[in-house]
Amino acid sequence: MAHVLYEIHGSHPCVAVERALQLKRQPYKLRELPPAFHVPLQWLRFRRLTVPVLVLGSGETLIGSTTILHRLDELVPEPSLLPADPAARARVEEAERWGDEVLQPAVRRMIWLGIKRNPHALKGYAKGSKLPVPGPLQTPTARLVCRLAGWRNRADAATLQADSAAIPGWLDHVDELIAEGVVGGPQPNAADLQIGSSLRLLGTFADVWPQLSARPAWQLARRAFPSYPGEGEIPPGTYPIATPAPALAAAAAA
Repeated sequence: MAHVLYEIHGSHPCVAVERALQLKRQPYKLRELPPAFHVPLQWLRFRRLTVPVLVLGSGETLIGSTTILHRLDELVPEPSLLPADPAARARVEEAERWGDEVLQPAVRRMIWLGIKRNPHALKGYAKGSKLPVPGPLQTPTARLVCRLAGWRNRADAATLQADSAAIPGWLDHVDELIAEGVVGGPQPNAADLQIGSSLRLLGTFADVWPQLSARPAWQLARRAFPSYPGEGEIPPGTYPIATPAPALAAAAAA
């Protein structure tokens, strides 16, 4: 019996879980929920406010990307998302936790503020959605959704400034994890999926692209997630991010 994944279209943790299901060749159905308005729906259904939620074919309910990835790995050991070696597993789990607790919420704050400043971008991020918004309603819908989602995720000018300033450090950290062999291997692990999905969404921001495009971190994200809705939808000037100087850009590409 097919699993059922409750998700928001384009949500990075939801994308990570869906990729894990694909890697493990698990049959699944999608139940797409409207962003922001999913909160009361999820509360009524699961007594939780978040996505993703995976209801296994057995009826077992799993809530949250980390819980889902780990349980899938228990039920379907190959291809493995977590190393068998205890020390290697601990390193992957530490990287996964950072991706879940630090990178993921920051990118979520940034995307909602980005769409708030550029409501037209919602159309690109909704490409492929089963819940299309009629053209005349797209801008007012985007503004309402962003207001609700921004409030819930505590996204404001102060967090935007802090998150934007943190991006180089995040990318350095991911590149270090790749150099150490924790992520970026031939087969994606749980940390690849958690981190890569956030980086893939981050790569749709034009202001971030010059810092990200030449990095090993971007190659990791592209391997795990070859395509992503919203490519280039958030235009330059949205985030307080300085474009790298040519010398720095050349050094990053070397």
